[in-house]
Amino acid sequence: MTRLAGKRALITGAARGIGLAFATAYRAEGAEVVIADIDLDRATASAEAIGARAVRMDVTDPASIEAGVAEAVALMGGLDILINNAALFTAAPIVEITRADYDRVFSVNVAGTLFTLQAAAKQMIAQGTGGKIINMASQAGRRGEALVAVYCATKAAVISLTQSAGLDLIKHGINVNAIAPGVVDGEHWDGVDAFFAKYEGKAPGQKKREVGEAVPHGRMGRAEDLTGMAVFLASPEADYIVAQTYNVDGGNWMS
Repeated sequence: MTRLAGKRALITGAARGIGLAFATAYRAEGAEVVIADIDLDRATASAEAIGARAVRMDVTDPASIEAGVAEAVALMGGLDILINNAALFTAAPIVEITRADYDRVFSVNVAGTLFTLQAAAKQMIAQGTGGKIINMASQAGRRGEALVAVYCATKAAVISLTQSAGLDLIKHGINVNAIAPGVVDGEHWDGVDAFFAKYEGKAPGQKKREVGEAVPHGRMGRAEDLTGMAVFLASPEADYIVAQTYNVDGGNWMS
């Protein structure tokens, strides 16, 4: 399996969870991989386990983004693929949303996506050989949810940024697309479940069980369910795909 042989990939927020699953799949397909994460110790341990490398990156800090991309380029000798995976979740009723929480989540999910994309695109343009950029959206970006206004808004913004960046960068041979997962089991969803336990008065684990049962496929997703799309969008098979967001959600949303 060498669909990405010779390609050099940077994946943000990849010390664990979905990002690490992407990194593992890319390594299996022959790509060089650098994991970028704010937790360098965990990123380094995860990278060593799969034959990748790690850099520290705080996507809320433009200087850290520039330094992280530059270090990744130095380690691999260039950059062909970026996955913007770093993200935060929050939930609260509309009347309880704070400006600090809004700023924190938008800073990671929207500004972090945009400016990491920008830094990667500059490198790809300088190389002159094109590239693939994959943003992580969500089914939450397709619709509003009563308790999830800020997170939903950030993921809607990611879908919009994907469209705009895709239309702008394709003239350089850079394909920008996105993946919109549904409910994905793992450490992330344990935190989501805690928010719903707080605001909906549910027992721990109840919301997680309910959303899993509601997926048409019959279960929550797993990180590995997303890797096929991530490999495809980074491969030559996706060269004619521009500015699209693909649902990988077990049938939760149709668009």
